[in-house]
Amino acid sequence: MKSQAEGFWNDNLAARAVLKELDRKKNTITLWTKLHNELADLEELSALAEQENDEDTLKAIAEQSAALIGQIDDFEFKSFLSGEDDEKGAILTIHPGAGGTESQDWAQMLLRMYLRYAEQKGFQTETLDYIGGEEAGIKSVTLEITGEYAYGYLKAESGVHRLVRISPFDFNKRRHTSFASVFVIPEVEDNVTVEIKDEDLRIDTFRASGAGGQHVNKTSSAVRITHLPTNIVVQCQTERSQHKNREYAMKILRSRLYQHYLEIEKARQAKKEPDKKKIEWGSQIRSYVFHPYNLVKDHRTDIETSNIQAVMDGEIGEFIYGYLSHRGNKKPVKENGQ
Repeated sequence: MKSQAEGFWNDNLAARAVLKELDRKKNTITLWTKLHNELADLEELSALAEQENDEDTLKAIAEQSAALIGQIDDFEFKSFLSGEDDEKGAILTIHPGAGGTESQDWAQMLLRMYLRYAEQKGFQTETLDYIGGEEAGIKSVTLEITGEYAYGYLKAESGVHRLVRISPFDFNKRRHTSFASVFVIPEVEDNVTVEIKDEDLRIDTFRASGAGGQHVNKTSSAVRITHLPTNIVVQCQTERSQHKNREYAMKILRSRLYQHYLEIEKARQAKKEPDKKKIEWGSQIRSYVFHPYNLVKDHRTDIETSNIQAVMDGEIGEFIYGYLSHRGNKKPVKENGQ
């Protein structure tokens, strides 16, 4: 044991991974202790207030109890986030479907929704790649979202999101249906080894462009990397520095490859367990209806709300909790959003 302890720092990445895991477990224990002590204090205070018939104190205790219950529910919910990658950060990509400006505008609305959600959860966000639409919206965007359990929560958002509304781009004010796809993968940490050979990469540089031809770089700073064995293509053009864009593109590629090989392994294991039903991400997981009525409905769990503005302001926790708790409780989840 002593020799192992002495050699702990020989592998710096492995040591950092152990320390990070230790910090996570300490944080869990600290939070549990805090919640336990607060609950015990409220029970003791409640008993005293009842004896003295102190209505003001009892009212304050009821308010504190409601807030504490919410914290306990959130703490218990994290037991559903027990996947190998759930505690990691996430890389979230949004692509509009067919439909030009209409779908591109919808993709930008989703981007705003996820940025608001991340802000509410205390997650940090960084834009790794952004391509604006010609008239409005975005052609694609990739975000890095960091924070404890960012991937565990946001993995529930992978799939196709459908919008029904009166188009602001249609002079005849007709109703349009638009689609956008959201793809979420775990961020690969430094201690995870993903083999990428130089000879397997084709790296192209080109001039970055902004919406409407504005802010076009005068130099070829944008980077596109193709991983030849898998044909996975990533690109980044958000930075003026070609070196920085390449760094971001490689970060995305490492995560994409990690997910690619993980899915291959899962498929291999599934063949060994043919009777085990696998839940796939639905092709259409949620609908957002702005007209002729207001409704947001998750097709996997049938959870719905008419408060569509709150949802677009980032309040999507109900849908995320609903879907992940269904999976955690082994309840049936509709496949393909049907």
